[in-house]
Amino acid sequence: MYDKILTSLSYGMCAVGVKGATAPNACIVNTVIQISSYPMTVAVSINHSNYTNECIKRSGEFTVSVLSENTSGAVIGALGFTSGRDGNKLDNVRHKILREGAPVIQEDICCWFLCRVVHHVETVTHTIFIAEPVAGSEVIKGTPMTYEFYKNVIKGKSPKYAPTYIPEEEEYAEKFACTICSYEYSSLLIPFEELPPSWVCPICGAPKSVFRKIE
Repeated sequence: MYDKILTSLSYGMCAVGVKGATAPNACIVNTVIQISSYPMTVAVSINHSNYTNECIKRSGEFTVSVLSENTSGAVIGALGFTSGRDGNKLDNVRHKILREGAPVIQEDICCWFLCRVVHHVETVTHTIFIAEPVAGSEVIKGTPMTYEFYKNVIKGKSPKYAPTYIPEEEEYAEKFACTICSYEYSSLLIPFEELPPSWVCPICGAPKSVFRKIE
């Protein structure tokens, strides 16, 4: 079967926030789906290796911040390509902390809601958390960011443990990696050296000068 067939499905870009062991934490996901309206129920898929998975199982709660098309790629880079086990991912991201201890992102989001887990299902690689929203925004602002927008407009990639991650096919173009967020640039059409000096990392916004060639 064609390994990219599931890319035909629609996805929305969100940040899932949790109460961490020592500090609030958040990660980027594109697997929040509505299960039903009555009762209001959603589901989210989180890889077993993700710190967020561990935190949700411990607290039984999480927030969902729905990203808009105006949300900075730097926010996605900060929350999506590093681990909360290694430090506070929210240091440079505007957010507020709910009384439950979970964060809500405040970087041009459309809306947010707090969820309480009612059930979870284990798969080979991910946990599917089924939860009921118990609080949230009163309005929706802006246009929600889709995964298609993230891939085609922002030119973003999927982290290794994302549900949509697919190993890239063999390429012969040289690869250069961002030393800030690990984003890799490789193009047969526009070699890295031919990118203008003003070009920045599409994920974290770092300048071209911080990129290093992958040998």
